[in-house]
This record gives sequence, C-alpha cells and structure tokens, in this order.
Amino acid sequence: MTDTPATALTETFQAPNGRIAWTRIGEGPAVVLMHGTPFSSAVWRDIATALAPHHTVYLWDMPGYGRSQMHPDQDVSLAAQQQAFTRLLQHWDLDAPAVVAHDFGGAVALRSALLDGASYSRLALVDAVSLRPWGSDLFRLVADNPGVFSALPAPMHRALVEAYIASAAHRPLRAADAAELADPWLGATGQSAFYRQIAQADERHTAQIEGDLHRLPMPVTVLWGQNDTWLAPATGHRLARAIGHARLHTVPGAGHLIQHDAPAQLTALITEFLHR
Repeated sequence: MTDTPATALTETFQAPNGRIAWTRIGEGPAVVLMHGTPFSSAVWRDIATALAPHHTVYLWDMPGYGRSQMHPDQDVSLAAQQQAFTRLLQHWDLDAPAVVAHDFGGAVALRSALLDGASYSRLALVDAVSLRPWGSDLFRLVADNPGVFSALPAPMHRALVEAYIASAAHRPLRAADAAELADPWLGATGQSAFYRQIAQADERHTAQIEGDLHRLPMPVTVLWGQNDTWLAPATGHRLARAIGHARLHTVPGAGHLIQHDAPAQLTALITEFLHR
C-alpha cells in the first residue's frame, strides 16, 4: 500500500492529547475506519478505496500514531483516545455513522459508545482489543522497562519494530507495506512514541466496559482472522457471546493483520454488513 492523493490525510483536528490527521473520501452513508496498535490508517487504505464508491469513508490516525502528532509526555492511553475519538465524531457532525474498528481501535470505539454515548448505525469489530487478557509479552516487558527500550540503538529498535509488525500477519508482508507500517516509529520521535503507546496500554480500560457489552444498541459483527496469534480466535467467540446479538465470522488464512492477509474477504464481509 502506498499513499495516494485520494487517501492522504490532508485535514487536521486538535484533540486534547494531540493533533489528529484525517481525511474523507467517497460519497454516501458515512463509514469511519479505526486502526489499532502499532499501526495507522494505512492498514485500511485499499479497503477504504473499495468502499468509497458507495460510502463517505473517514480515515484518521490516533494521536501518537501514523501522521498524527507525537510529543513527549503524550497521553495515548485508551481513555485519552476515547476522548479524542468522541470529540472527532462531534467535529465531523455525523449522524450515527457505521464504525469499523481494528485491534486497539475496537476498544476505543467500544468505550466511546458505552461511556460517552456515541451513536453508531452499526459496528464491526475486527480482531478487536476488547476482553482481558490482551497484552502481549512485549507489552509487559516494555511496561516494566520503558526507559531501557526507548534508549535502544536505532538499528536494534528498527529490527524489533519490523519483527513485531511482521508477526501480526499470517502471510509475509510486501516489503513496501512492511516499511510503511514501520516508518512512523523510526527516528527519535517515533522510537519514543512506539514505546510510549505500549507502556500506557492498560487492561483496566477494557475491564471498565466488559460487563456492559450487551448494552450495545446497534447491530454488531465480529470479524476475526482464524490464524491470529496476537488475539486468539477464541477471544472473538467470547466477544460475540458477551455482546449477545453479534454475528461472528472467522477468516481462514488470515492473522491479526487481516487487512493485509485477506483484503478481498474482509472487504466482502464489511460490505455485506454495511448493506445488510
């Protein structure tokens, strides 16, 4: 995936925890695509382009990610990203958009709906951070040693980021895609931001809403890579059961980065859900 003029994040919005880069493409009912960690809106670019003929698609990078602002002492916790997303929805002045949320973005979307009363016409949760436990071994190691990792020599940090991102996919990533996903985390600013977002990940922010998932009022679908090694498919089953009225679809041959492993299947599932 490479940036194109159509999907470049040319707009900005000032959230409490940093400046957000965003864009919208297409025409029709609104669909908001939400990325996870350590990714950006780049993971959605091809799918956004596929949806745009029939939808107005909103792409954005969370503060501390991608092309949005990164700065020292930045709050990039789930609670802070929830506040940023809720305010961004208000800025867009959307009347109950559809929301498609991946990984960490799933928890953000759930918190905005359940704690802030954000209104969605429907919600698709894609390999979503939602139910405990969800922290990886790397998350726990960084949380215990944030200063050590932030001080890694640049070549070692690059190798760690590239290996970590590659482990999210079931199939080998194309070199250009792997480089694009890793690029925001390189350099002094990116390196600090990478370990900052891991160090601030806290399961208490999903614990707050686990008991309320059944209160989601909108249609919900849960989409999961059958070969996800970051968040096991069993979590998808648990999430669908906790919501109660959600449909679950697993995608063979796809890992956590389902957008890269199975873009056609994921696009078809999302399209069917949006038009159901």
